[in-house]
Amino acid sequence: MIYGLATRALHILPPEDAHSLTILLLKAGLGPVSRLNTPQLAVDVPYEGGTLRFPNCIGLAAGFDKNADVPLAMVRAGFGFAECGTVTPLPQDGNPKPRLFRLSEDQAVINRMGFNNKGLDVFLRHLEHINAHRKGAVIGLNIGANKDATDRMADYVTGLKRLWGQGSYFTINISSPNTPGLRALQGKSYLDDLLGQMAETRAALVKVSGSNCPIFLKIAPDLTEAEIADTVTSTLDHRLDGLIVSNTTLSRDGLVSALAVESGGLSGAPLFELSTRALKTARAASAGKLTLIGAGGVSNGAQAYAKIRAGASLVQLYSALVYTGPRLADRIRRDLVLRLKADGFRSLTEAVGTDA
Repeated sequence: MIYGLATRALHILPPEDAHSLTILLLKAGLGPVSRLNTPQLAVDVPYEGGTLRFPNCIGLAAGFDKNADVPLAMVRAGFGFAECGTVTPLPQDGNPKPRLFRLSEDQAVINRMGFNNKGLDVFLRHLEHINAHRKGAVIGLNIGANKDATDRMADYVTGLKRLWGQGSYFTINISSPNTPGLRALQGKSYLDDLLGQMAETRAALVKVSGSNCPIFLKIAPDLTEAEIADTVTSTLDHRLDGLIVSNTTLSRDGLVSALAVESGGLSGAPLFELSTRALKTARAASAGKLTLIGAGGVSNGAQAYAKIRAGASLVQLYSALVYTGPRLADRIRRDLVLRLKADGFRSLTEAVGTDA
């Protein structure tokens, strides 16, 4: 109950101030601690040279913990994995404030943050501390490009090189709508170039370090079916391990909040149907050859289960925490266990893609 009250109290503050305070409270050790054991929800993700085990399928999406301040606190709260970032090579302030908006009537959020973060140097220092206390926690590293970079593809290569060996997996974020021109990297010619450079860099890093890890590509939900199919082809051609479907949307269909006129990426409940359709398209195009992470609009067990049945091996959420509080991961996990049992599945893996 105390966390529910705290969540409502935070709504007194402007959204970005509330988020900053939440990070401070988590850093102070004031977050919940999960005691829930759900082995049925464990997921093994294969990659060249190994397998990464996720203790449960519910993950924290990037954007919540941009500077790798509190991933272990979120894992303690019941998340099976926490994705940090997006981090860019150099620090940047992001877009002018206000840039984060609660659309309470729609259970949604609009943000135009613009990759605000403290840069790779601070991110790395935080990871060094985290890795000293990690104890097997699955931590994802989401990398991006600086707004004013003359060569954005080089920024992704820099992120991969400097962070190699510091996390459990990488995510290449080319789908944020809040950095002008970034989504152009999703075009086939640009994407092939970028993923080719990432694959080449990865091969060199594996040769030197002797270790590998999964790399995912995060895509927008606004892509057409043909564009998603092209993205899947490029991802397979360059031997990445999967897709995160999806980032925020530019769509405003069906919103009732007066704040719907704000520019930026929309997340939360209205994104669920759009992102799930994109997920099903990616599943069909990849024929099960890629690991898919379903993100967008998940706030309960029914929605997480729908993502899984649509083809997602893992599920991420973030915006729903604004309205439900930090115990959401455990509530969803309990519900998923019941749903799997009711449908005769012994494990989550058996349910993946059964409605795709």
